[in-house]
Amino acid sequence: MKVEQIYTGCIAHAAYYLESNGEAAIFDPLREVQPYMDRAAKDKAKIKYVFETHFHADFVSGHLDLSKKTGAQIVYGPTAKPGFDAIVAEDNQLFKVGDYTVKVIHTPGHTMESTTYLLIDEKGKEHGIITGDTLFIGDVGRPDLAQHVIADLTEEKLAAHLYDSLRNKIMPLSDDLIVYPNHGAGSACGKMMSKETTDTLGNQKKFNYALRADMGKEEFIKSLLTGLTAPPGYFPKNVLMNIKGYESLDTILERGKKPLSVEEFDVVATETQALVLDTRNAEDLAKGYIPNSINIALDGSFAMWVGEMISDIKQEILLVTYEGKEEEAIIRLSRVGYDNTIGYLKGGFDAWKSAAKEIETVNRITAEEFVKKQASENPIVIDVRKKSEFDSQHVVGAINIPLNQINSHLSEFPKDKPFILNCAGGYRSMIAASLLKQRGFDNFTDVIGGFTEIAKTDVPTTNYVCPTTLL
Repeated sequence: MKVEQIYTGCIAHAAYYLESNGEAAIFDPLREVQPYMDRAAKDKAKIKYVFETHFHADFVSGHLDLSKKTGAQIVYGPTAKPGFDAIVAEDNQLFKVGDYTVKVIHTPGHTMESTTYLLIDEKGKEHGIITGDTLFIGDVGRPDLAQHVIADLTEEKLAAHLYDSLRNKIMPLSDDLIVYPNHGAGSACGKMMSKETTDTLGNQKKFNYALRADMGKEEFIKSLLTGLTAPPGYFPKNVLMNIKGYESLDTILERGKKPLSVEEFDVVATETQALVLDTRNAEDLAKGYIPNSINIALDGSFAMWVGEMISDIKQEILLVTYEGKEEEAIIRLSRVGYDNTIGYLKGGFDAWKSAAKEIETVNRITAEEFVKKQASENPIVIDVRKKSEFDSQHVVGAINIPLNQINSHLSEFPKDKPFILNCAGGYRSMIAASLLKQRGFDNFTDVIGGFTEIAKTDVPTTNYVCPTTLL
């Protein structure tokens, strides 16, 4: 059967391409749709359907642009109420894609409209299931997202629905079916997804905790809800965009790809409420950047950290990028609904520096220098990794303030004492550094390579959970 996974690692997202006899379907596309159109053109196929497994929270889907550009019909599962023309399918409804058949299996739980699509080949053999966020490899979708859009849909109610969907709709299917989920490890839509992005249903019945045959509903609900952290703040906003519709990516690119000279950039930054977002890597940023800008580098989980750290999804943004990376930055911002890029600095930071404009820097030290400071000064160490990472191993005496909680814990950063920042590798600590600088902190140092490099030294570390306040 001709089904391909199109995986985008920076947001841990999987779309799927299905083609038979000149007809194609795309499942859960990303915002930029040209790659799917190119893939179909390679097969000389017409995209007939855009299947959506649910209204996504962690990204803005490309269903509207793809439908508009190809004439494909958008398909949702039962109970969906999109704000645009789409087919709202019935449970067990069949769709033909060339000689293949796609069967709708309504599997509420992650959301109420969540749907699994069963793929059946030209001989009538069931091949696989595209599960969306209903079933992941090693995990299932978190049931607490829909309540941020519809208050009555509590996480307990949705978890109960998910239990029934898995037991009554998914687990009775054949063990040899291939499971094609919407996400892999790194997505915030589950809590312990595997790094693998496909598996057989039979293997998942053996190794996925949520599919244990003897697990009762109450145990399932408790297990599923235990350990859930708060979802990123942009999730409900992405859901609404996916339900109601949005601007075309072409429009967003046209607005954002506006080169601004140093003088023009300075004027726009001064006269508007635009946020200056520097997407260069930590090493280059530390050497110099525009004052009051924040850093979220393209060479990491860019879109997810934008969503975590920039609270207003409608925020106007001015970009500072490496030359030639402007369009990539705009597209990756749009994947999570940040559609208001209004221009970029022509010539990048080098142009700013050449114009003798004011710059800001970040002090950094190596892990070896950190060892010496620990021995001689015993400085305050603030670790901005996730709590689970910190609990696993950290510098003795370090304080844990996860990056996504910095804005609500600024009072815990000392202004009258020097401190040292670290994360795992330097990506997140540089985001933290730029945010702290913006808020008037200048008494800190960042560790190059983060805890990964620190752990190679003889600095004492522990997995004991230390207090997270400065007493």
